Amino acid sequence: MASSAWTRKVAALLVVLAALLVTAPAAEAHEEREVRFPDGTGSVPVYRKGEPDLLVCKTGRRDFERRIAGFPDDLRRRNLQLYERCRKDGFRHLQAAVDAVDRPGMNIAVLPGRYEEEPSQPAPTGACARLTARTAALGYQILSYAQQRQCPHNQNLVAVLGKRNLQIEGTGAGPRDVVVDAGYRKLNAIRADGSDGVYFRNFTAQRTTFNSLYVLAADGFVIDDVLTRWNDEYGFLTFASDHGLYKNCESYGNGDSGIYPGSASDINDGRGYAVPRYSIEIRGCRSHHNMVGYSGTAGDSVWAHDNEFDHNMGGASMDSAFPGHPGLPQNHARFERNLIHDNNQDYYPYVADGTCARPSAERGYERGVVCPQISMPPGTGVITAGGNWNVFEDNWVYGHRRTGFYLNAVPAWIRGEEAWSKQTDTSHHNRYAGNRLGLTRGGEHRPNRTDVWWDGQGRDNCWQSDTGASSPRTLPVCGRTPGEVSGGSHRLLAEPVKIAQLLVCADYDVGARRLPAGCDWYGARGAERIEVQLALAVAAVLALVGGVLWWRRLRHHRWATAATALGAAGLALDVAGATTSLAPTAVPPLALLCTGVWWAVVGLALRGRRPAFGWTTVALGVLTLLDAFDKAVLLIPWLPLSPAWLRGLLGVVWVLWAVVASARSTGPAPRRTDERSADPAGATA
Repeated sequence: MASSAWTRKVAALLVVLAALLVTAPAAEAHEEREVRFPDGTGSVPVYRKGEPDLLVCKTGRRDFERRIAGFPDDLRRRNLQLYERCRKDGFRHLQAAVDAVDRPGMNIAVLPGRYEEEPSQPAPTGACARLTARTAALGYQILSYAQQRQCPHNQNLVAVLGKRNLQIEGTGAGPRDVVVDAGYRKLNAIRADGSDGVYFRNFTAQRTTFNSLYVLAADGFVIDDVLTRWNDEYGFLTFASDHGLYKNCESYGNGDSGIYPGSASDINDGRGYAVPRYSIEIRGCRSHHNMVGYSGTAGDSVWAHDNEFDHNMGGASMDSAFPGHPGLPQNHARFERNLIHDNNQDYYPYVADGTCARPSAERGYERGVVCPQISMPPGTGVITAGGNWNVFEDNWVYGHRRTGFYLNAVPAWIRGEEAWSKQTDTSHHNRYAGNRLGLTRGGEHRPNRTDVWWDGQGRDNCWQSDTGASSPRTLPVCGRTPGEVSGGSHRLLAEPVKIAQLLVCADYDVGARRLPAGCDWYGARGAERIEVQLALAVAAVLALVGGVLWWRRLRHHRWATAATALGAAGLALDVAGATTSLAPTAVPPLALLCTGVWWAVVGLALRGRRPAFGWTTVALGVLTLLDAFDKAVLLIPWLPLSPAWLRGLLGVVWVLWAVVASARSTGPAPRRTDERSADPAGATA
């Protein structure tokens, strides 16, 4: 136990040191006032039929009749009846109807039309223009609930504050018949804050500088057949809520995600795979042409099933990468029977060419422009960045030019927690089983470039046995039931090259138009990529030092000469392998095999005159061969660190020692190896 604790501390120290060596600023995401989870005594609200209590409509009868002309006869007559009633005692703006709600359980019906909520549009004046509150990194004030009530339209086109069991429903034939349009004048089109049991149905909300429909601190909500689109950040955002249901929704054209159940109530913290219920259910929705279809920082206890996430940069993501979100680290999401495909959009050129630096209304969201708000690897199906106890089963994941499933750990300091014991507390117990990888629902072959990309860190993560090309090539295999893992790993630290990749790629800032050089997410190719640069640098150093060592000490040794040539080939293969990391081949492990043999043979040749250095070189060779076995044959379960870390640390020592060994005089030159001396163990140097 003491040894295990010591190993964890060392690994945590390495995490922090690696981060300090390649410092990347934490990306900014949704920032909200401090809020607590609901007490969980609520329930998912049920749709109420019957006559509405309040009506909202516009006064232009000709426009209204044009909008309903194509409706089925029954629905058209129903809308005409409601319109006559609305003209007499209805409201012209949705906010006015919300303000008139005076008891729980009321229904508001919104008739077909475009609602720009003109009274809510003006910029704040008087006391509302002088509110004292912390400013978020994205420039808006983080207002308290009391300040939201005091000044509901500083940030919101429509503010639903403290209303219980309120139902707001469009009466059109589909969501596009009723449109709530913020015109990029407000952060949120509709904000429901502290409104338990709210039910939204059958309308569109659009064009904001943050998100279209925002539900905060609700114990019970439903989003039913609602469309959101064309926002700087999110389509749907629900936060610190419980007993929530998204169904039959759609979202597109958003700079972050279409669907964001962030900081869902953390009701399953501390449990294993078996849980009594989920906080949020998402079913029958489609999210497409966004930066990412679904995302959830601290997206805890979310059940997403029978949805479609397609033609985004990334299909779905969950993470522990942003501070200020209750419920971190993320845990217990479950994805089942979802179509996750063709998420290959690349919207970063709109950042590079200055389109995203324009005012929101001038960027062209309605013409397909999306301005990515955070770093995201384009061409990815599902991204888990620092999550635990997540389950992905029976999904169709296909057509991705990068990878189907992407998993990496996130150290706790990223979310603002400095305790040593927490630095390696993410990326554990994630299960990927029974998914159809590279296959459409109709059985057509649409392969992902790789099925899995994993940084290597974590305990008891597992994948199905039929994954195709993957990085690493060897993966722990899931058993038949959750919790069973064949060949599971307990790695406390990710692969060093992959840590470097992630840190470099995180240095993205949409506002500053900063796209990290060296990261292929943003278009770096060939020698521009950080992994290729690292391979070139390592190869250059080892070739120089190894070549000098051979020339000064071993050029008359036949076996050492052959091994040095093999090592040079291995270094060349290592560089070649780094250029093909998105299409894993046998080249990287072959490169390790060649360099491992090089070091082992050279070490044996050196052990006669320099035993300490010789045996250290042999040890370096053995570690390199072990790394090749770990990456190509079987992930070694009992190693707390990848052999790559051990050989890397020992390699630094070896380089310095080799320089000294090459420079010092050692007396007469060694004898030329006799033709009969075929055993390198019998040779001297």
